[in-house]
Amino acid sequence: MDLGSNTWTDAAAVGTDLALLPVGSTEQHGPHAPLSTDTLLAEAVAAAGADAYDGEVVVAPTLPYGVSEEHRRFAGTLWLSPDAFRAAVRDVVGSLRHHGFRRVVLVNGHGGNVDALAEVAAAITREESAYVVPFTWFRSVDFEAVAADAGAESVDMGHAGAAETALLRATHPDLVREERVEDARDGAADRWGEWVAGVNLAYDTDEFSENGAVGDPTTGDAALGEALLAAAGEALAAVLSAVADREIG
Repeated sequence: MDLGSNTWTDAAAVGTDLALLPVGSTEQHGPHAPLSTDTLLAEAVAAAGADAYDGEVVVAPTLPYGVSEEHRRFAGTLWLSPDAFRAAVRDVVGSLRHHGFRRVVLVNGHGGNVDALAEVAAAITREESAYVVPFTWFRSVDFEAVAADAGAESVDMGHAGAAETALLRATHPDLVREERVEDARDGAADRWGEWVAGVNLAYDTDEFSENGAVGDPTTGDAALGEALLAAAGEALAAVLSAVADREIG
C-alpha cells in the first residue's frame, strides 16, 4: 500500500507491521539528469520491491534530502548534516512504529547516505521496539549478470552514469535531457575521486569531475534500466521476506 496516497482509515486497516521508507537526495546529477534522481529511483525500487514481494507491505513517502554536501558546488544541491539526517530517519521510523509498523526497510538511492543509514538502523534496532535494516539498491544488484541479461557489454554505477541514466530512461524518460547526454559523457570523470595508495584525496565532486557526472551515461538505455529495476525489486523482495520472517523482541 502506498501510504501517501491513502487515507488514515486505510492505514488503520492495514494488516501488516512491515513498511518501506525510501530515502533519496536532492543533488546534482550532471547536466542531463534531474536533481531528484536518487529520490525518484529509490521510489521506483521501493515500488518494484513491494510488487515483487509475496505479502502486504506499506510504502511510506520518500525522504528527499540526504548527506550530499560533496556536491555543494553544483547549483541546486541541498543537503542535511549526518546528524540531522539520522535524526530525520529516526523520527519518521518512530512515527511508523507508533502506528504499528515495527519492521522497516530503508530503501536508499544515494551513496552518501549509506554510512548514516547503517548507524541509525542499528541504533533504532538496539534501543527501540522496531527492527530496521538499510537496503541500498545498487549494492544489492549483480551488475554483470544484469548487463548480460540486457545484452549490454557492462554497466558501472558511477554517478549520473550508465546505471542511473538507464533507470531514469526506464522510469522517468521525460526528465532525461537527451540533448545533453553526450556532453555529460565528455565532461564526466572515469571514477569517483582521486586515489593514491587506497586514499581518496578529493572531498568534493567538482575536484575530479568537470560537470558532476562519473561514468558514461550514453551506454545506459531503457532496456538496461528495466533489467536493473527488476533485479533491484527482486533483491528488495528477498530482504522483505527475511525481515518479515525474523523473530524480533
